[in-house]
Amino acid sequence: MDDTSFADTSDQDLLASHVAGEPDAFGELVRRHRDRLWAVALRTLGDREEAADAVQDALVSAFRAAHTFRGQSAVTTWLHRITVNACLDRIRKASSRKTAPVDDPERFDQLLEPHESAEAPAERQDLHRELLAALGTLPAEQRAALVLVDMQGYPVAEAARILDVPVGTVKSRCARGRARLAPQLAHLRNGNHGNEGPRAEGNRTPRASVPPAAGPRDVGTSDPAAAKGGGGRA
Repeated sequence: MDDTSFADTSDQDLLASHVAGEPDAFGELVRRHRDRLWAVALRTLGDREEAADAVQDALVSAFRAAHTFRGQSAVTTWLHRITVNACLDRIRKASSRKTAPVDDPERFDQLLEPHESAEAPAERQDLHRELLAALGTLPAEQRAALVLVDMQGYPVAEAARILDVPVGTVKSRCARGRARLAPQLAHLRNGNHGNEGPRAEGNRTPRASVPPAAGPRDVGTSDPAAAKGGGGRA
């Protein structure tokens, strides 16, 4: 179906249409939000395959549980919550494994889209590598909070809705996570990587600027399982 068919339809109406049996409504929701769901999963898990599986699990869960949505939050918040929970489940199940690439540059390159890997300067790739490695040392809940607030740019209140915890809990998790990361990333704040210096934004404390994660290509499908691999296509 042409993307313009749902151009003026809200997310909540799309979800309601899906529940009512509209075959293309959920596919439009996937098209609208898949990129950000993929970015959150990739940065939370630090592994392309794990992130792809987490997004697929989340979208399948959302597809099946759409009838339980009660409109108490935005649809995008609901989708992000399901995705973050899918990521946290994977982290807990694989807690004995490191999910962030530390000493394997070839595996790290798989976290970047082909165009970014080819064009990004070496120091930018090094920043990605060090940041993902450092994030991998944090407890899952702190990592998820930092990804949402510091890397994806969500306000603390919105991150709290996504994580389904109080605002104070998000602030506490971010503060503890930042404190644990500070010794590992202090050299980045001192300007050893490129020209991107510290900055203060909204609820955030000054830290090294983080390059945006590359999102998936738009495959234009209504099948939630087709989001697996989110962005792996060239």
